[in-house]
Amino acid sequence: MKLRVLMEPRHGATYERILAIAQATEEAGFDAFFRSDHYLGIDATDPEYLPTDSWTTLGGLARETTRVKLGTLMTAGTYRNPAVLAMAVASVDQMSGGRVCLGIGTGWYEREHQCFGIPFPPIGERFDRLEEELQILNGLWRTPPGERFNFQGRFWQLEDCANFPALVQRPRPEIIIGGTGPRRTPLAAARYADEFNSGATHGTAERFAGVRRVCEEIGRDPSTLRMSVTTQVICGASRTEAERRLERLGPPGARMLANGVVGTPDEVVGALRQLGRDGSEIAYLHIFDIDDLDHIALLGREVVPAVSTSDQ
Repeated sequence: MKLRVLMEPRHGATYERILAIAQATEEAGFDAFFRSDHYLGIDATDPEYLPTDSWTTLGGLARETTRVKLGTLMTAGTYRNPAVLAMAVASVDQMSGGRVCLGIGTGWYEREHQCFGIPFPPIGERFDRLEEELQILNGLWRTPPGERFNFQGRFWQLEDCANFPALVQRPRPEIIIGGTGPRRTPLAAARYADEFNSGATHGTAERFAGVRRVCEEIGRDPSTLRMSVTTQVICGASRTEAERRLERLGPPGARMLANGVVGTPDEVVGALRQLGRDGSEIAYLHIFDIDDLDHIALLGREVVPAVSTSDQ
């Protein structure tokens, strides 16, 4: 199993703090560094609430890291014109030497959309829009250099759309689609994604099985779609140290970790191995204390090697 770090800059993070944890992630031996794509924090009255734009910061990280993959989990399809998003991702792909991934979904945080004046249609329409957005992303990225791309959809129309910076990854950057929805999310993943992320750990095996069934129904080899999971993690050299890390997060962090793993390296490794047995090939470790770089180092020393070399 590959391990990746996922951080929430909406918890409060300047670019310098994001860079520090990204470089710590690389030094600790993780496979990738991902960030969420949000503009509204958990508590906007908190002085530590410092939103940052995901694709702007990932462009910076592309130049200040050398090995880890970089991406979003997840970008809301509602936030950006898909052609503009395609250009942003292509630019980061070139800047990083081919290390970028795009996690994309329908969006869910209605209040955030209201604050920034972004339309938030009903979920059915958001899925319909996402379908067109995925077609546009694929179409633009696969258009040969020097040629133009056209698209006429219900929501989006492109006419002779300009070509982008030359992609390093071919035929395109990797796409990740995920969530717990039982019907349209698995179908979108089977049609367009390189990776399906199950989101919550509860019911992971069942969700993976459902996505594989959809792949078979549409004629795709299920083995060509990677399975991943996201889990909140707090690790300590001892149980006491882990609990101290949990206490530092306060009530909001404690609530988010209700379904996560809090414990020693052996306990964290055991939980991750179970996720591997459930079918996960990649685990995103959702880290909440973004300034605790010793936490990242501990996970790198004690957890990454144990899980990476395990046969589950």
